[in-house]
Amino acid sequence: MSFTLTTLKQSIQDWTENDETTFVNELDFFIKNAEERIFKLVDLDYFRKNVEGGFTTGNKFLQKPSDYLATYSLSYIKNSENIFLLQKDVNFIQEYTANPATTGSPIYYASFDVDNFIVAPTPDADFTAELHYFYRPASLTTDDSGSTWISTNAPDALLYACLVEAYTFMKGEPDILQLYNGRFGEAIQRLKGYAEG
Repeated sequence: MSFTLTTLKQSIQDWTENDETTFVNELDFFIKNAEERIFKLVDLDYFRKNVEGGFTTGNKFLQKPSDYLATYSLSYIKNSENIFLLQKDVNFIQEYTANPATTGSPIYYASFDVDNFIVAPTPDADFTAELHYFYRPASLTTDDSGSTWISTNAPDALLYACLVEAYTFMKGEPDILQLYNGRFGEAIQRLKGYAEG
């Protein structure tokens, strides 16, 4: 079994026996929330990426990819050697290099804001950087005819997560909500077993 957007929406409506307009208008929201729960509960290799970027001389910032969620590692190449930076808090970075004009080979990095990393010391040369990170894949809601890794490989986790979202929205009966939460938990445990397997 796997889902497309159309078949998942129909399944949610069938399981909840709800085709009321306000409910139907919220289906994409339920699906996005369900996907987000799964992404944040299970660490699958499938949701990792490597990208190259660049540190530039005198610039202490490095832009994050638009689909970035969390870092596994950040490194750069210097003299044919891969140098891995140590992750620190932004306050540590700013105290370590109180004067941003102080340059050198970067040792530390932190998540500065939603769009950028900050490194210390400020790079004294241009370096090729490599970011290994956990990313947010495109939602099933972006393509009505397609499928996603989750909708194909973890359809039960996706369905039960959607039902939890839908029943919460409906203020459904607590025993049914508990049942769906339990089934979702079981599906997540199987998915975690797959990820660790």
